[in-house]
Amino acid sequence: MKKPKWIIEKEQARRAEAAETVWLFGLHAVRDALVNPRREKLRLIVTKNAADRLGEALAAGGPEPEIVDPRKFTAPLDPGSVHQGAALEVRPLDWGGVDALADAGPRATVVLLDRVTDPHNVGAILRSAEVFGARAVIAPKRHAAPETGALAKTASGALERQPYLRVPNLANAMETLREMGFHLLGLDGEATATLAEGLGQAGDAPVGLVLGAEGPGLRERTRETCDTLVRIPFAGQFGSLNVSNAAAVSLYAAGTR
Repeated sequence: MKKPKWIIEKEQARRAEAAETVWLFGLHAVRDALVNPRREKLRLIVTKNAADRLGEALAAGGPEPEIVDPRKFTAPLDPGSVHQGAALEVRPLDWGGVDALADAGPRATVVLLDRVTDPHNVGAILRSAEVFGARAVIAPKRHAAPETGALAKTASGALERQPYLRVPNLANAMETLREMGFHLLGLDGEATATLAEGLGQAGDAPVGLVLGAEGPGLRERTRETCDTLVRIPFAGQFGSLNVSNAAAVSLYAAGTR
């Protein structure tokens, strides 16, 4: 019996995802990936100087390093990548789904990103999430920044330690979190309630901070799925924050409530 087209397409997508690899670059990103036992490492290209600087990380179970001439760095990176003489080919990390957050407990925090596609912004958000103790950063599989070398370098090692969950549908993931007891706060510059007021409404419940892309902001369904829309107050007649800065401010506020 011939398989239905949708089953064939699903199997093809699964095989393509399994074959996907990422080139991480820069000493910090490569070192943290080498010592991460969860990370599948495939190929390591380094200069002699970078190998010396990576030191004990090279013995942490990664592939045999390929020592190359710094003038002929052979890793397939974008020309503008600041690789510092180190590049590592890896498989993307699989942190699972939102079900892993069922035991988050009171006052836990997660960050949800609605179509934030800039890898530098997502990398910075992962770094802030790790600093302020967020349980996870959650984004849709499509129309969101995937793991890339640029994201990893901006995250400064946080990509290896901070769960970055990629979900099929963000609104459905939000509904699942609500069923787990999360209070969902959507960041919106035109909201009536302030961030502090929204956190006050949440009480001791775990909180999901929902941030949209700069410009478009939150999509309509995402806004409707939030429990409360909140804004970060600003001084003067006008104020706005980059999405990664807004995430950092919100994470700090949620962590000190």
